[in-house]
Amino acid sequence: MATRIINPILPGFYPDPSICEAGGYYYLVCSSFSYFPGLPVFKSKNLVSWEQIGNVIDRPEQLDFTGQGVSRGLFAPTIRFHEGKFYCICTQVDKIGNFFVTADHPEGPWSNPIQIEGAEGIDPSLFFDDDGTVWYAGTRPAPEGPKYEGNWEIWIQKIDLNTGKLYGDSKGIWRGALKNCVWPEGPHIYKVNGMYYLLHAEGGTGANHAVCVARCQTIDGEWEGKPSNPILTHRNLGNTARIRNVGHADLVCADNKWWMCCLASRPYGEAGHRFCNMGRETFLVPVIWEDDWPVASWETGLVENAYSLSGHVVARDYDDADAVSFPAVDDFNSDELDSYWLSLRRPAGDFCNCKEESGMLRIYGGESVTGNGNVSMILRRQTGFSYEASAKLTAHFDENEDATGLILFQNESYNYRLQIVLKGKIIVLQLVRTQGGEETVLAEEVMTGGRKVAPITLRIVAEHQKLRFEYGPDERNLMLLAENIDATILSTEVAGGFVGTVVGMFAVCGGDYKEKKFYADFDWFRYENSGREWIC
Repeated sequence: MATRIINPILPGFYPDPSICEAGGYYYLVCSSFSYFPGLPVFKSKNLVSWEQIGNVIDRPEQLDFTGQGVSRGLFAPTIRFHEGKFYCICTQVDKIGNFFVTADHPEGPWSNPIQIEGAEGIDPSLFFDDDGTVWYAGTRPAPEGPKYEGNWEIWIQKIDLNTGKLYGDSKGIWRGALKNCVWPEGPHIYKVNGMYYLLHAEGGTGANHAVCVARCQTIDGEWEGKPSNPILTHRNLGNTARIRNVGHADLVCADNKWWMCCLASRPYGEAGHRFCNMGRETFLVPVIWEDDWPVASWETGLVENAYSLSGHVVARDYDDADAVSFPAVDDFNSDELDSYWLSLRRPAGDFCNCKEESGMLRIYGGESVTGNGNVSMILRRQTGFSYEASAKLTAHFDENEDATGLILFQNESYNYRLQIVLKGKIIVLQLVRTQGGEETVLAEEVMTGGRKVAPITLRIVAEHQKLRFEYGPDERNLMLLAENIDATILSTEVAGGFVGTVVGMFAVCGGDYKEKKFYADFDWFRYENSGREWIC
């Protein structure tokens, strides 16, 4: 029986976590930006083991992601449970803005979004007060006009959840714990022993990120910050920190014990050359209360690898299970893809299925993966420093420049593709790097000519920040195409944005993708981490 909380509880790109308790279970959601399905939902009985039970946004009629870059879309959800109903409130930037959805069960189905008119800014949250009033909390630019970039405030207003309408006066209640604070965000309000508490992040989403807290006797009164703010950060540890970007948190009370979920990033690579390829992940730390203030990870003040259920820092045993795990291999024998698979901007059902060819995932070619169009990619998150990703596929080419294979994708401008592509009358194997929007063929081999059906097995091996690319007729007979390829271009520090690296399968159509003439059949896909390092 698992008795330790192992961090990160959600490894890989799972940022902006929010948590609630309902019926003895704990539920957690994270940002997903322009990936589909959106806002993954995780469930736990004990805060130790977590499983994904669905996604909040899983139907195309709920939201439209057309034309949105990978780091746009859905920002910072909040999940809450009140009087038998689940609420998830979120921002879709560049589209409908702030909205909420509801569900009777956390696995769904979730309702279509209710847009909140007049709710400017991002990072919305809901607070249900004892008197039945429901408050909207969010963050917006300073109303008098920002004096500097990031000069925002946290504001509140009453909301009618039957109509989605804000009413009464809106009021800015907090501009951050530090003088000239930048980007106060991710606000969550709680009521503990008759006092209102505001938990929020500030300092931006990078190395200066931090969790701070304020309190007030009345929700719309004068708030005071904790004198020792921030209550959780690693920004004081400098560039050698093994965990960076700690911030954006939410609180939950479990069996009279308090816990805080937060995001953070794990850099890796050689000394002086360390980058965060997995983006921002979800961690859990214990909280106690002293002098009516929360104290996070009270023994060390840091995010640690493992905690006992009583909140003490403990060593992880080698045989301790990870908090969440996904299957290493998908052989595509089910009619539907598992909930951990991602597509970008559009549902996977628009371009792939497991039904046309038994035991195969058929992916029809889409538009270029370097643009914001209708791409055809099936992806899963990188969750370890070193890993292997491989697949067996058969390409059914139709037109010149049809291409398919494996992809390491950070965003539209930074990715690697190990692909076979039709070039006139020959089929060519290529390793293509997209860096800063410019494509370069790093390695190339002519495979065959005179036919348009091409079976092949492909493998990518990551050893920290070095990549190796292999190919062959099957797993036992793989040959080297390229090695010692730099993976740091897939990090947030180089590529920018808010996401982490994902790995998977893709197909690009050389002609009109709408005709669905070019496709690839994937027999299986395997992703396995090569070790269980917590930091490196």
